[in-house]
Amino acid sequence: MNKINTSPISGTQELLPETQAIFDSLKTKINDSYKNHGFLNIETPSIERTEILLAKAGGDTEKQIYKVAKTAEDITEADQALRFDHTVPLARYIVEHESSLTFPLKAAQIGINFRGERAQKGRFREFYQCDIDIIGRSALPIAYDADVISTLLDTFNAFGLQTPVLARISNRKIISGFLTALNLEEKSAKICSIIDHSEKVTPEKTKEDLEVLKLTKDQVKTLLAFIELHGDRSTVVTALSNLEIDNNTFLSGVTELDQTMYYLESVGLADQIEADMKIVRGLDYYTGTVFEFILPEHKNIGSVCGGGRYDNLTGYFTDKTFPGVGGSIGLNRLFYVLNEKELLPETESSELVDYAIIPISEQEYDEAFSVSSRLREKNYSTTLVLSDKKLGDKLSYAAKVAKHGVVIGEAEVESKILQAKNFETGETTELNIEVISNPEDFWND
Repeated sequence: MNKINTSPISGTQELLPETQAIFDSLKTKINDSYKNHGFLNIETPSIERTEILLAKAGGDTEKQIYKVAKTAEDITEADQALRFDHTVPLARYIVEHESSLTFPLKAAQIGINFRGERAQKGRFREFYQCDIDIIGRSALPIAYDADVISTLLDTFNAFGLQTPVLARISNRKIISGFLTALNLEEKSAKICSIIDHSEKVTPEKTKEDLEVLKLTKDQVKTLLAFIELHGDRSTVVTALSNLEIDNNTFLSGVTELDQTMYYLESVGLADQIEADMKIVRGLDYYTGTVFEFILPEHKNIGSVCGGGRYDNLTGYFTDKTFPGVGGSIGLNRLFYVLNEKELLPETESSELVDYAIIPISEQEYDEAFSVSSRLREKNYSTTLVLSDKKLGDKLSYAAKVAKHGVVIGEAEVESKILQAKNFETGETTELNIEVISNPEDFWND
């Protein structure tokens, strides 16, 4: 027979059990942190109408979505596609269920998305995104921007990483008002794109890219000085105020940046935040606060989390206004870069079950099933070793999948006394089968 290629498709992740356990542990910590901050889990379908996904899409999004075809003949005319993020489906969800939701809605979404971009190291076509969003009806106080950022910072802190994390924060109103004051409003999209990519190229390249737009020397000089503004709240807000920009949008952005960072300082996060005018975010639906997280000691990794405020996302689906603010952790990419840099915390081998029950022969199977059931009632994960191999082989297998091993033979069945062996230390603990069902006296130490 012809040999079939069994390697996973490029751009997908496939892990061995012990590595999968670490990945799952991060996912669990994210979920627990979101819940701890009051976010409610929701799920939207992984398949959406194409018109929904493209309603607010720009750039190469249409080329990157995976369209769904019912038959091979329909593939070029598919009207459904796999979601490429959680934000657009969330907008549809809000409009669809408005009357049944309580606002502000604090929603958490942890699920797989799909994006047909070129696969490369740390970039995936199928990936988990872990989103939080706060949606208001008609209005949403700026303090919620700080709520989202603090939740995400607490989430990263919960990982126990061996390196600090820094939230770089700005506001789209600042750059928008600044460019208007420089009479560069018509070129704002291209300028923002240049700023967004400025850290990936040399300063000379950034200057050249601005000059290509036929800006004056003074405009280029002013912009280059502007995007270098970064630091603590007081330093940057003062520097922005000293620019004496007479533009309401600009002034509103500075005020919002000041307030957002003040709230974050008030919860003890001053050392993990920084105002930075290089942060503009590429997606065009951000209208206010924008932020990106980096690991300062590993800047080459790039952003490990990002988000911001969007006031008009549902505008394509309804005349009503639902302003929101949100952020996202791309779990697959985060896991990949942390694992590659050996930055993940040392964790217990959580992929191992608590107990492996090892009957010597089929005569002890019924007792093995009974003991396993009682252990599970006590919330101990338990597996049965039911192979017909020699006892040594069974124990060798059990040591690879469990923390403890319990051998059951004829003598153990008769005496009702078992020995639970700790595979790591070699120590044994006596376990009385008759006591297992007694919640007040489980172990007979």
